[in-house]
Amino acid sequence: MVKREELYHVLFEQQESFHIEKEFVDRNIKKEVLSFIHLNLPIIITGVRRSGKSTLLCIIRNHLKLKEKDYLYINFNDERLTDFALEDFQKIIDFIDEQSYDKNCYLFLDEIQETAGWEKWVDRIKEKHPILITGSNSKLLSKEISTILTGRSINISLYPFSFREFLESRKTDINNWELNLKSHSRIRKEFSEYISTGGIPKVIVDNDKRLLQENYENILYRDIIKRFNQNLEKPIKEISVYLLSNISNRLSIRALSKTAQIKNLSTIKSILDTFEKAFVFFFVNKFDFSVRKQIQNPRKVYCIDNGFVTKVGFKFSEDKGWLLENLVFLELKRNRKDVYYFSEKGECDFLIRQGIKIIEAIQVCHGLNEDNKERDVNGLIEALERFKLKEGLILTYDQEDEIEIKGKRIKIMPVWKWLLQV
Repeated sequence: MVKREELYHVLFEQQESFHIEKEFVDRNIKKEVLSFIHLNLPIIITGVRRSGKSTLLCIIRNHLKLKEKDYLYINFNDERLTDFALEDFQKIIDFIDEQSYDKNCYLFLDEIQETAGWEKWVDRIKEKHPILITGSNSKLLSKEISTILTGRSINISLYPFSFREFLESRKTDINNWELNLKSHSRIRKEFSEYISTGGIPKVIVDNDKRLLQENYENILYRDIIKRFNQNLEKPIKEISVYLLSNISNRLSIRALSKTAQIKNLSTIKSILDTFEKAFVFFFVNKFDFSVRKQIQNPRKVYCIDNGFVTKVGFKFSEDKGWLLENLVFLELKRNRKDVYYFSEKGECDFLIRQGIKIIEAIQVCHGLNEDNKERDVNGLIEALERFKLKEGLILTYDQEDEIEIKGKRIKIMPVWKWLLQV
């Protein structure tokens, strides 16, 4: 429990800090968040640490033109609130009353996931206050929380900067970019930076790649390692490096077991699940109409940010296709696509499912050449034939073309162009 005067002191300081006017890179997801506010339901915004959740709250506040007493911001990640207990929630309501806040003021509850009992408190006050909640763990989306909130909340995922947001942060004008050929060279130059730097907002805005290592270690210790036995710290780090070094590859649980020297496969699976819940890694199933076979087949691994892959991982291959593939995957997730990979005689990187149908097949490679053209094209054609699709897409670093093979139209497009069009 936190003493009343100490809690009030923290709330005063946090309000003062949050209210400072700054210039922010606008986030594409802002419109979606704003579209839900009139429903008077708690809005839960989740994403990896440092993906810009707190800044998004500032952007929402500015858009709504909220004055100082129109909202209360609370950052539960503050170390002074480590002992925050269930009884302390009433003190927040007391603070609102005593400091003459608007009786229906907005509540911005930042990084609330570690605070026990918050769900019941939010459920009790949600009729009175518009509430926006952020957190960096997917347990905020659990069925238990939905049940406590009487099944009524809005869940939104925030990812690091998209390529459009990255360009905006670099003051790159992309208005009418398709017609302005002069802007293409500038955009391509920025794209080559985006591939390796990724989109963690603070890294981009401060132009300091050293923050990637610091941010990743912060996630590793606070969201992963602390949830397991202390003896697993070294194995978890080894699993982390293994995953970062095998982005876009199929994942072998047994290979991980040998790498980390953990014999218990359920422990390995639990560690992977924790990484996924912290939004660090994503695991993609091979498509099969049988759910049982999907579960049995190896999954492919992707990472929330290319900067983590290049700064923390070890991958010495000259073929940068895997970084492009990771970017494409993230954009598909950002757009809420249901993603699988295809593998029969050949392979296709991404299948997009809508309902019970596969509606799109996408292949990604750095460039089509004599060494890989037959393999990549044939893998895509096989997927198109398997799911009766008339056309497919091959995304490359900078090649552009359109070909027809076996009655199938294949569009070849640079990833940077695709990212600006989706």
